[in-house]
Amino acid sequence: MVRSIDEHFCDLPDLALPVAHPVRRVMTSTRPVVTGDRKPIRHIREIYDEKRRLGQPVISIELFPPKTPRAEKSLFEGVLPRLATAEPDFFSVTYGAGGGTRDKTLETVDRIQREHEITGMAHLTCIGSTRDEVAQYLDDANRLNIRNLLALRGDPPRGMPDIIPPDDEFEYSFQLIDSIRSHGDFSIGAAGFPECHVNSTASRHVDWQYVKNKLDHGAEFILTQLFFSNAHYFEFLEYMTGILRVSAPITPGVLPILNTQQIKRFTAICGATLPVELAARLDAFGDDADAVRDFGIEFATRQCEALLKGGAPGLHLYTLNQSTSCLAILKNLGLAS
Repeated sequence: MVRSIDEHFCDLPDLALPVAHPVRRVMTSTRPVVTGDRKPIRHIREIYDEKRRLGQPVISIELFPPKTPRAEKSLFEGVLPRLATAEPDFFSVTYGAGGGTRDKTLETVDRIQREHEITGMAHLTCIGSTRDEVAQYLDDANRLNIRNLLALRGDPPRGMPDIIPPDDEFEYSFQLIDSIRSHGDFSIGAAGFPECHVNSTASRHVDWQYVKNKLDHGAEFILTQLFFSNAHYFEFLEYMTGILRVSAPITPGVLPILNTQQIKRFTAICGATLPVELAARLDAFGDDADAVRDFGIEFATRQCEALLKGGAPGLHLYTLNQSTSCLAILKNLGLAS
């Protein structure tokens, strides 16, 4: 997630995939088949370039590092193998507030790449981290053949909301991007906020210029914060490409709704708008968790269809370490078998 709030969603069991829509056209995977024991780990910039030439969307799936032995077993023995059957172009793995999951992030990406031969991307936040700590993280990533990073300012550690970095340390994500570029050949992504960053005191247009600044410093693609009205994404995309002349891919982040109270809490934390009509539909389901999940699949499917039809270069699906909704959506879209 763009913001470190995965812990709010750790109590949902993963469920078997239900039969939803009939499968439509399945997109052909472009991950290369090579001789030898392992497929190469690709730079994400290369994936976007290839899919653009083929006229196909880039599909990425986000996970967070497991925090308990039970969660680890669920992720690596259940959720991840099921998600891998969809052959996404890459998986991304989050990084806890203040670097709270530093080693687990790298370990999870490493296992994805070794066990499933799918490109992984490790998140990296800089607020509360020293330059030496970031350098060590980058060294470890290089050692593990992790070639892709999502560079984020991040949230301060718990109990330290007003942390002020020393003058020679990181305060903004563009500084982190500069550091990454000087440390090796990584493909670097950054975050974008269609509804403005939750902590921003400026207008959306000013906030979006900060996003362009990340690209100017070397980020190669943007993954957005979640939203539930596609109009927010398309307004953001039009301003970035039309006014600011951005050519880098700007991929929408989509979160399938799993639980009514959790999604209300989540949107409040990250500053996304939950439309009144959508909230009313969710409230009408009451305590029927299955109905909420099925509705979430249908809603996200329609949202993704419209995003791709409108020119989005791909989809970035937030899974909250659940496989059911994500797989159902990709099946509905004809992007998984």
